[in-house]
Amino acid sequence: MEPLEVVVHANATLGEGPSFDAVSNRLLWVDIELHLLHIYYLDSGEDVTYEIGQSIGAVVPYREDEVIVVLYEGFHKYQLSTGTLTFIAHPEQHRPNNRFNDGKCDPFGRLWAGTMSLEGKENCGSLYCLDHDLSVRKVLDDVSISNGLGWSVDGSTMYFIDTPSRQVDAFDYDGAKGTISNRRMAFKMPDDAGYPDGMTVDAEGMLWIAEWNGGRVGRWNPDTGQLLDQIAVPSGHVTSCVFGGRELEDLYITTACTGMKYDLLEEKPLSGNLFRIKTGVKGQATIPYQSGAKFLEKNAKMVT
Repeated sequence: MEPLEVVVHANATLGEGPSFDAVSNRLLWVDIELHLLHIYYLDSGEDVTYEIGQSIGAVVPYREDEVIVVLYEGFHKYQLSTGTLTFIAHPEQHRPNNRFNDGKCDPFGRLWAGTMSLEGKENCGSLYCLDHDLSVRKVLDDVSISNGLGWSVDGSTMYFIDTPSRQVDAFDYDGAKGTISNRRMAFKMPDDAGYPDGMTVDAEGMLWIAEWNGGRVGRWNPDTGQLLDQIAVPSGHVTSCVFGGRELEDLYITTACTGMKYDLLEEKPLSGNLFRIKTGVKGQATIPYQSGAKFLEKNAKMVT
C-alpha cells in the first residue's frame, strides 16, 4: 500500500457516510453533527459543503444535480444547484429521540438506512429500505446503532453492523424482492479491536471495516473472521470508508473528533479529516439510488 494521506482538512465533528459518484468523479460524504453535506471533486481537489439544516446520516448518488440524503427527518432528495430538499418519507416521526445513521444502496439501487437513539438507548432503532417506487419499509427492529452495510460480489449476501454488538451479521439476500432472511453472525470483532462502524466490500468479497475507538480500518474475511490487513489511521474515531477513483483502488476514510477529550485531540490532531490510501485492491462501485417504472422493468429482467 502507498502512504495514507489527508485529502480534505475538514475538521469534521462527525465525518461519516462516504459514497463515490463515478459519473461525476466525486466523493459524497457528510458531517452528521454539523449538518453538512460534503462533495469532494477528485479532479480539482475541491471540497464543497452544503448546510442541510438538520443531522445528515448518509448520502448516495442519484442524478448529476441531485443526491438522496437520509436526514433526522427521513429520506429526501437534495438539489445541489438550488439547495432544495424534496421530502420522500419519514418512517420514524413517532420517535423524535432517534436519528438516521449510515445508509447504502444495494446492487439494484434500493437505499437501505437505519436509525439509532440520540440518548444512547439500546434496541430503539430500526433498519429501513427505500424501494424503487419511493416507498419505505421496515426490515429490522431492535437495532441499537445501525451502521455498516454491504453486499457480497454476487449480491446473494447482505452484511450488517449493529455497532454495540461488536459483530458483523450476514443475511441471505433476495435481489428480486429486496428482502433478507436467515440472519446469522459472520464473525465478532476481537476484544483488542475497536467497535465496528462503517463498512465497504471489495471486489474479492472482503470487508473493510472502520473501527470506532480502534484507530484503523481492517480488511476481514467474512467467511473465517480472519483479519487480512489493516490501515492505521491517526484519528481517535475512524467512522467509515469507501472505494473511489477511476480504478476503484483508492480507499477514502472518514473520521470524527466528537467526544474526544483534549489530551486525545492533542495526540491525534488529524481527527475529523478525510483520508485516502491506494490499497492495491479494487473495490466495488457505489450503486446510485435508482427509481422509476423503467428501472423496475429492467430490474425484473436482470433477476429472473
